[in-house]
Amino acid sequence: MNILICIKQVPDTTEIRIDPVKNTLIRDGVPSILNPFDGYALEAAARIKDKNPDTKIVVVSMGPPQASAVLKEALAIAADRAYLVSGRTFGGSDTLATSYILSNAVKKIEEQEGKFDAIFCGKQAIDGDTAQVGPELAEHLGLPQVTYGLEAELDGDMLKVKKEVEEGAEIIGIRLPCLVTFTKPAWDPRYPSIKRKMAANKAEIPVLGDDAFPEIDTARIGLKGSPTHVKKTFVPQKKQGGIKIQEATNEDSARKLFSVLSEAGVI
Repeated sequence: MNILICIKQVPDTTEIRIDPVKNTLIRDGVPSILNPFDGYALEAAARIKDKNPDTKIVVVSMGPPQASAVLKEALAIAADRAYLVSGRTFGGSDTLATSYILSNAVKKIEEQEGKFDAIFCGKQAIDGDTAQVGPELAEHLGLPQVTYGLEAELDGDMLKVKKEVEEGAEIIGIRLPCLVTFTKPAWDPRYPSIKRKMAANKAEIPVLGDDAFPEIDTARIGLKGSPTHVKKTFVPQKKQGGIKIQEATNEDSARKLFSVLSEAGVI
């Protein structure tokens, strides 16, 4: 089986602070990490490979040159090959433009790695939370898709995907080739071994730049090809909610609370 996983380098949102004057994100000193949901997708592929050792796992990321760090992390964990999509003309792309660029990258990588039986993505990136790139990529490539996957298992010419739903979970069968986006399952991703980590650190990551896609429609990439525009970002004002009841005795406090709730029509 041949699996491609789309991953992204994102800022660690637990370390991000808000500038109280400018109402903007303070990114200085904030470390970059592998998007957690992409890590779950990588682990899902690794579990398929555990049962099917001939499986090949390829990872791709679109971003600046420093994004190669998360690609090496993926190589250390379970991936066999890695590619970085990076170019000036790609800068400023929204989710629609990004998914279009990635769809072209998939076709380019398939020239080297062969056709992919499945594409795995995290359900969303924690720095944007749109959950749009995976489904849009499936549409660009004409692939059937399952979102909010928890686990995946190869079953002949199809995948059995355990999908998160409001009532719990359901099992969906989807024919290959397909695309699946993953959310947080019950287990944590595996850690890299020392041997794989050393090999990953030495790995050369091929870069697919602007000139790698001569057939790409430049009107659909970058800022020019992005219909989404952020007009303003701000931090909502904190509202003071509730009232404080502090009478002389507990009994008086209870009577006061009953009176307030009665006047509000709650009881």
